[in-house]
Amino acid sequence: MLHVVAGCVVAVALVLAATNVAMVLMTRDAIVGTEAAASFDADAIVVLGASVLPDGTPSGILQDRLDAGIALYFAGAAPKIIMSGDNGTESYNEVLAMKNYAIGKGVPSQDVFCDHAGFSTYESMYRAKHVFGAERIVIATQTYHLYRAIYVARGLGMEALGVASDYHDYAGQPLFSTREVPARTKDFFKVWVQPPSTFVGEPISLDQSGDVTEE
Repeated sequence: MLHVVAGCVVAVALVLAATNVAMVLMTRDAIVGTEAAASFDADAIVVLGASVLPDGTPSGILQDRLDAGIALYFAGAAPKIIMSGDNGTESYNEVLAMKNYAIGKGVPSQDVFCDHAGFSTYESMYRAKHVFGAERIVIATQTYHLYRAIYVARGLGMEALGVASDYHDYAGQPLFSTREVPARTKDFFKVWVQPPSTFVGEPISLDQSGDVTEE
């Protein structure tokens, strides 16, 4: 019995290792600087959500993602920004905090779209394509997260680059990196099946004002 358990543990470890290494190798060349991303002619910049503080302001890790996305916008990487995060309850709204932060930095409100149902990296990428109609995107998040986001975006049929928002050290980084290992493996196989996101809904054109997505 112990041999069977040990064999299962080894098999799981090998799958985790193989899928993580493959994902990093397949996407690392797509992580570029702001200047390179600006010449990509993307449909949208996708900023991936993270926690919001009780006072409604972005956490440190989210603020860095937002600053990277805003820098991309002003560099001309794309004419629109999709703020994709968790607004699963009335009392918790990542995306409105993200939009308000961008507006405070000078981004026109009409150029910022809210994806209220970006409950996971996979769902954010799925909705970028199937709800917002994006075909070419630039993703703003930390490097450890970019490998998976780019892999999923490409697996769903989009052209994607990523720009890292590694501006600071984060107290929870060891936990984030540990959780990312099984998450990469899960999404490595998930793109083969391509299940729809939790909520899909009607298409939202990026040619209109992003203000229509505030609620």
